[in-house]
Amino acid sequence: MIMTSANTVIEPPIGDSDELAKNISSDANRDGNHARAGKQPRHHNQPRRDKRDVHGWVVLDKPVGMTSTHAVAVVKRLFQAKRAGHAGTLDPLASGGLPIALGEATKTVPFVMDGRKRYRFTVAWGEERDTDDTEGRVTRTSEIRPSAEAISALLPRFTGLIEQIPPQYSAIKVQGERAYDLARDGETVELKPRPVEIHQLTLVEQIDSSHSLFEAECGKGTYVRALARDLGRILGCFGHICALRRTLVGPFGETDMIPLEQLEALCDRAASGEGSLADALMPVETALDDIPALAVTRADAARLHRGQAVLLRGRDAPNCSGTVYVTVAGRLLALAEIGNGELIPKRVFNLTGLTASPARNNESV
Repeated sequence: MIMTSANTVIEPPIGDSDELAKNISSDANRDGNHARAGKQPRHHNQPRRDKRDVHGWVVLDKPVGMTSTHAVAVVKRLFQAKRAGHAGTLDPLASGGLPIALGEATKTVPFVMDGRKRYRFTVAWGEERDTDDTEGRVTRTSEIRPSAEAISALLPRFTGLIEQIPPQYSAIKVQGERAYDLARDGETVELKPRPVEIHQLTLVEQIDSSHSLFEAECGKGTYVRALARDLGRILGCFGHICALRRTLVGPFGETDMIPLEQLEALCDRAASGEGSLADALMPVETALDDIPALAVTRADAARLHRGQAVLLRGRDAPNCSGTVYVTVAGRLLALAEIGNGELIPKRVFNLTGLTASPARNNESV
C-alpha cells in the first residue's frame, strides 16, 4: 500500500445533518422548493427524459437573483442526473462559486462545506436593514460616514475567533422553525451568538463616502451580512451588504467556476454530438484534496467494496491513523479510517456512469 500524500491525516469533518439533507435532492427525495413547484403532467406523446448516473462536481458561477436550490435543479436537469446537492447556500443577492455535487460526489459534500470561503463584498453605509442586505426594509439610518482610517482600525476586532449573532433572516432553526420564516411572520427572534473564525478581513477600496469594498476569508458558519451589520453599528453609521461575490469554497476557486450560459451551451453541443458533458465535471475526489490518498491492491479493493476491513501489514503499511481516501488503479474507491492496524471503509463509491473527462482528472492530480 502506498500513501500518495504527505499531508497529515485528519479526522473527517462532520457536516450539519439538516443542511446536508436540505441540500441534496434525488428522485426519491425532492427538495422542498422543487416539490412546492409541482410537476407538470407529462402527455403520452412526450418522450420521457431518463435519469442517468453522473458523478462529479460542477462549480457554478451563480448569477445574482437565482436561489441555490434553483441552481441545483437547473444543473441536475442539464445533466439529467439522478442525484444532486450543493455545498453551502449562496444568497440570491450573491454571485460566485456554488459547488454542486452530482451522484457519488454528494458523499463528499461535508468536506467542502467545512472548508474556507472567500468573499468580495460592498457595504453601503448610512442604513441598517432587517435582512442586512438591500432586499430588506430600512430599520435605522445615520448621516455619519466612516473614513477609510476608521474602518481599517476596526478590522482587527473582527479577525480571528469571534462571537457573531446570525442575521434575523437566516436558516438557523429556532424551536424547529427557520429564523427567516419567523422573521417574515413579523416575529423578533433572539438568536444566540456563535463562534466563527475570520482568517482575513481587508478593506480593498473606499469607493466613495457611502460605499466600501472588502475581502474576507472565513470558516464555516460565518455570515458576511452580519459582518456588515456589526461594523456599521460600532462605527455609528449603520450598514448593509449591497453586493456580494463568493470567490472560494474549500478547494474550488474562481478558475473552476463555469457561468450558467456557458454550461447550457456546452450541454447543447453535447446533445448534438459536438462535445461531452464530462468536460464540465470536476472529479469527485477534488473535494478530498486535504485528505491523504492510499492506494490498495485489487484484492484489498474487493474486500473494501464489500464493506469489509483490510489488515494493514508489511513494510508498506502506513504508520498513521485517521481518514484517508482509498484508490485502486488510480480510481477513487472509498473513504476509510485507519486504526488498530486496520483499514475500515466508511463510504464506498460506485463511479459507474458519466464522470469527469481524463483531462480534468489529470488537473486534479
